[in-house]
Amino acid sequence: MIWSWNYFFFGVYPFIAGTTFLVGSAIRYEREQYGWSSFSSQILASKRYMMWASNLWHVGILTLFLGHFTGFLTNILEWLGADPVEHQWIAASAGITAGVLAMIGGLMLLLRRLLDPKVRYASRFMDIFILVWLLITLSFGLGTQFISVPDAVSGHVQNMQILIQYVRSIATFQPDPALIRTIPIIYKIHMFCGMTVFLLFPFSRLVHIWTVPLNYAIRPYQLVRAKIRSVI
Repeated sequence: MIWSWNYFFFGVYPFIAGTTFLVGSAIRYEREQYGWSSFSSQILASKRYMMWASNLWHVGILTLFLGHFTGFLTNILEWLGADPVEHQWIAASAGITAGVLAMIGGLMLLLRRLLDPKVRYASRFMDIFILVWLLITLSFGLGTQFISVPDAVSGHVQNMQILIQYVRSIATFQPDPALIRTIPIIYKIHMFCGMTVFLLFPFSRLVHIWTVPLNYAIRPYQLVRAKIRSVI
Protein backbone atom coordinates (compact mmCIF):
# COMPACT_ATOMS: atom_id res chain seq x y z
CA MET A 1 0.00 0.00 0.00
CA ILE A 2 2.82 2.42 0.90
CA TRP A 3 4.51 1.66 -2.40
CA SER A 4 1.32 2.28 -4.39
CA TRP A 5 0.80 5.66 -2.71
CA ASN A 6 4.43 6.56 -3.42
CA TYR A 7 3.87 5.71 -7.09
CA PHE A 8 0.70 7.81 -7.27
CA PHE A 9 2.08 10.92 -5.56
CA PHE A 10 5.46 10.88 -7.30
CA GLY A 11 4.73 9.02 -10.52
CA VAL A 12 1.22 10.17 -11.47
CA TYR A 13 0.43 13.30 -9.46
CA PRO A 14 3.21 15.40 -11.07
CA PHE A 15 1.53 14.97 -14.45
CA ILE A 16 -1.93 15.71 -13.05
CA ALA A 17 -0.57 18.94 -11.56
CA GLY A 18 1.38 19.82 -14.71
CA THR A 19 -1.56 19.20 -17.03
CA THR A 20 -3.89 21.24 -14.82
CA PHE A 21 -1.30 24.02 -14.74
CA LEU A 22 -1.05 24.28 -18.54
CA VAL A 23 -4.59 23.44 -19.63
CA GLY A 24 -6.20 25.36 -16.78
CA SER A 25 -4.12 28.46 -17.54
CA ALA A 26 -5.07 28.31 -21.23
CA ILE A 27 -8.78 27.89 -20.46
CA ARG A 28 -8.78 30.70 -17.93
CA TYR A 29 -7.03 33.03 -20.35
CA GLU A 30 -9.54 32.17 -23.06
CA ARG A 31 -12.64 32.49 -20.89
CA GLU A 32 -11.72 35.00 -18.17
CA GLN A 33 -9.31 37.53 -19.61
CA TYR A 34 -10.74 40.29 -17.45
CA GLY A 35 -9.91 38.22 -14.38
CA TRP A 36 -6.31 37.68 -15.53
CA SER A 37 -4.74 39.92 -12.94
CA SER A 38 -2.78 39.97 -9.70
CA PHE A 39 -5.69 41.94 -8.16
CA SER A 40 -3.18 44.24 -6.53
CA SER A 41 -4.22 45.82 -3.23
CA GLN A 42 -1.19 48.08 -2.87
CA ILE A 43 -3.27 51.24 -2.84
CA LEU A 44 -4.99 49.99 0.32
CA ALA A 45 -1.85 49.79 2.44
CA SER A 46 1.21 51.75 3.52
CA LYS A 47 3.61 52.22 0.61
CA ARG A 48 6.67 51.68 2.79
CA TYR A 49 5.25 48.47 4.30
CA MET A 50 4.28 47.14 0.88
CA MET A 51 7.66 48.03 -0.59
CA TRP A 52 9.45 45.86 1.97
CA ALA A 53 6.91 43.04 2.02
CA SER A 54 6.47 42.77 -1.75
CA ASN A 55 10.15 43.12 -2.61
CA LEU A 56 11.31 40.58 -0.02
CA TRP A 57 8.64 38.13 -1.17
CA HIS A 58 9.22 38.45 -4.89
CA VAL A 59 13.02 38.50 -4.73
CA GLY A 60 13.02 35.44 -2.48
CA ILE A 61 10.45 33.43 -4.44
CA LEU A 62 11.91 34.21 -7.87
CA THR A 63 15.41 33.32 -6.64
CA LEU A 64 14.12 30.01 -5.28
CA PHE A 65 12.33 29.20 -8.53
CA LEU A 66 15.41 30.00 -10.60
CA GLY A 67 17.59 28.02 -8.20
CA HIS A 68 15.35 24.96 -8.36
CA PHE A 69 15.20 25.14 -12.14
CA THR A 70 18.94 25.51 -12.70
CA GLY A 71 19.93 23.12 -9.93
CA PHE A 72 17.64 20.24 -10.85
CA LEU A 73 17.14 20.58 -14.59
CA THR A 74 20.45 21.94 -15.90
CA ASN A 75 24.15 21.21 -15.52
CA ILE A 76 25.22 24.84 -15.17
CA LEU A 77 27.07 24.33 -11.90
CA GLU A 78 28.86 21.27 -13.26
CA TRP A 79 29.85 23.24 -16.36
CA LEU A 80 31.31 25.86 -14.04
CA GLY A 81 33.42 23.19 -12.37
CA ALA A 82 31.41 22.52 -9.19
CA ASP A 83 31.53 18.98 -7.83
CA PRO A 84 28.45 17.42 -6.11
CA VAL A 85 29.47 18.62 -2.64
CA GLU A 86 30.03 22.18 -3.86
CA HIS A 87 26.72 21.96 -5.72
CA GLN A 88 24.98 21.11 -2.46
CA TRP A 89 26.70 23.93 -0.56
CA ILE A 90 25.66 26.45 -3.22
CA ALA A 91 22.09 25.12 -3.22
CA ALA A 92 21.85 25.19 0.58
CA SER A 93 23.35 28.68 0.94
CA ALA A 94 21.20 30.21 -1.78
CA GLY A 95 18.12 28.31 -0.61
CA ILE A 96 18.41 29.43 3.00
CA THR A 97 19.07 33.06 2.07
CA ALA A 98 16.26 33.31 -0.47
CA GLY A 99 13.94 31.22 1.69
CA VAL A 100 14.33 33.49 4.71
CA LEU A 101 13.74 36.59 2.58
CA ALA A 102 10.60 35.05 1.06
CA MET A 103 9.35 33.88 4.46
CA ILE A 104 9.69 37.34 6.00
CA GLY A 105 8.01 39.00 3.02
CA GLY A 106 5.29 36.36 2.80
CA LEU A 107 4.41 36.60 6.49
CA MET A 108 4.24 40.39 6.20
CA LEU A 109 1.86 40.05 3.24
CA LEU A 110 -0.27 37.46 5.05
CA LEU A 111 -0.55 39.55 8.23
CA ARG A 112 -1.53 42.56 6.16
CA ARG A 113 -4.15 40.56 4.29
CA LEU A 114 -5.63 39.14 7.50
CA LEU A 115 -5.40 42.14 9.83
CA ASP A 116 -6.00 45.15 7.61
CA PRO A 117 -9.81 45.53 7.36
CA LYS A 118 -9.75 47.12 3.89
CA VAL A 119 -7.39 44.52 2.44
CA ARG A 120 -9.29 41.67 4.11
CA TYR A 121 -12.56 42.93 2.64
CA ALA A 122 -11.02 43.07 -0.85
CA SER A 123 -9.50 39.57 -0.53
CA ARG A 124 -11.02 36.40 -1.89
CA PHE A 125 -10.69 32.99 -0.25
CA MET A 126 -8.15 31.81 -2.83
CA ASP A 127 -6.00 34.91 -2.28
CA ILE A 128 -5.44 33.91 1.33
CA PHE A 129 -5.34 30.16 0.72
CA ILE A 130 -2.67 30.26 -2.00
CA LEU A 131 -0.45 32.53 0.11
CA VAL A 132 -0.80 30.22 3.11
CA TRP A 133 -0.04 27.20 0.90
CA LEU A 134 3.05 28.88 -0.54
CA LEU A 135 4.28 29.64 2.98
CA ILE A 136 3.69 26.01 4.02
CA THR A 137 5.64 24.84 0.98
CA LEU A 138 8.40 27.30 1.83
CA SER A 139 8.48 26.12 5.46
CA PHE A 140 9.06 22.50 4.45
CA GLY A 141 11.68 23.65 1.95
CA LEU A 142 13.58 25.45 4.70
CA GLY A 143 13.10 22.38 6.87
CA THR A 144 14.99 20.24 4.36
CA GLN A 145 18.08 22.32 5.10
CA PHE A 146 18.38 20.58 8.46
CA ILE A 147 19.29 17.52 6.40
CA SER A 148 20.97 19.15 3.41
CA VAL A 149 23.51 21.19 5.39
CA PRO A 150 24.75 18.25 7.53
CA ASP A 151 24.94 16.18 4.33
CA ALA A 152 27.11 18.86 2.74
CA VAL A 153 29.32 19.05 5.84
CA SER A 154 29.85 15.29 5.86
CA GLY A 155 30.26 15.10 2.08
CA HIS A 156 27.40 12.62 1.73
CA VAL A 157 25.19 14.16 -0.95
CA GLN A 158 23.32 11.09 -2.15
CA ASN A 159 19.92 12.61 -1.33
CA MET A 160 20.55 15.59 -3.61
CA GLN A 161 21.81 13.41 -6.44
CA ILE A 162 18.78 11.12 -6.14
CA LEU A 163 16.41 14.10 -6.20
CA ILE A 164 18.11 15.47 -9.32
CA GLN A 165 17.69 12.11 -11.07
CA TYR A 166 14.04 11.94 -10.01
CA VAL A 167 13.16 15.48 -11.17
CA ARG A 168 14.82 14.86 -14.52
CA SER A 169 12.89 11.60 -14.91
CA ILE A 170 9.67 13.61 -14.54
CA ALA A 171 10.87 16.32 -16.93
CA THR A 172 11.64 13.70 -19.60
CA PHE A 173 8.28 11.92 -19.11
CA GLN A 174 9.98 8.81 -17.76
CA PRO A 175 8.88 8.93 -14.10
CA ASP A 176 10.83 6.75 -11.71
CA PRO A 177 9.30 7.20 -8.23
CA ALA A 178 11.30 4.20 -7.01
CA LEU A 179 14.32 6.51 -6.91
CA ILE A 180 12.96 8.46 -3.94
CA ARG A 181 11.50 5.56 -1.97
CA THR A 182 14.12 6.00 0.79
CA ILE A 183 14.36 9.81 0.66
CA PRO A 184 13.52 11.50 4.03
CA ILE A 185 9.82 12.29 4.32
CA ILE A 186 10.32 16.06 4.62
CA TYR A 187 11.63 16.17 1.04
CA LYS A 188 8.55 14.30 -0.15
CA ILE A 189 6.17 16.64 1.67
CA HIS A 190 7.98 19.65 0.19
CA MET A 191 7.72 18.18 -3.31
CA PHE A 192 4.03 17.36 -2.87
CA CYS A 193 3.32 20.91 -1.69
CA GLY A 194 5.31 22.32 -4.59
CA MET A 195 3.44 20.22 -7.15
CA THR A 196 0.15 21.30 -5.60
CA VAL A 197 1.11 24.94 -6.21
CA PHE A 198 1.07 24.12 -9.95
CA LEU A 199 -2.30 22.40 -9.49
CA LEU A 200 -3.78 25.49 -7.82
CA PHE A 201 -2.07 27.96 -10.15
CA PRO A 202 -4.88 28.44 -12.74
CA PHE A 203 -7.45 29.06 -10.00
CA SER A 204 -5.50 31.78 -8.22
CA ARG A 205 -3.99 35.21 -8.78
CA LEU A 206 -0.70 33.51 -9.66
CA VAL A 207 -1.80 33.52 -13.31
CA HIS A 208 -0.50 37.07 -13.58
CA ILE A 209 2.98 35.51 -13.82
CA TRP A 210 2.18 34.58 -17.44
CA THR A 211 1.79 38.24 -18.38
CA VAL A 212 4.85 39.77 -16.72
CA PRO A 213 5.68 42.77 -18.97
CA LEU A 214 9.22 41.67 -19.80
CA ASN A 215 9.21 43.83 -22.93
CA TYR A 216 8.66 46.95 -20.82
CA ALA A 217 12.40 47.34 -20.23
CA ILE A 218 13.18 47.42 -23.96
CA ARG A 219 10.09 49.15 -25.32
CA PRO A 220 10.56 52.42 -27.23
CA TYR A 221 10.24 55.62 -25.28
CA GLN A 222 6.74 57.02 -25.21
CA LEU A 223 6.46 60.37 -26.92
CA VAL A 224 4.38 62.90 -25.04
CA ARG A 225 3.56 66.15 -26.76
CA ALA A 226 2.09 69.08 -24.94
CA LYS A 227 -1.12 70.45 -26.36
CA ILE A 228 -0.68 74.13 -27.11
CA ARG A 229 -3.89 76.06 -26.98
CA SER A 230 -4.26 78.92 -29.35
CA VAL A 231 -4.77 82.26 -27.69
CA ILE A 232 -7.58 84.31 -29.18
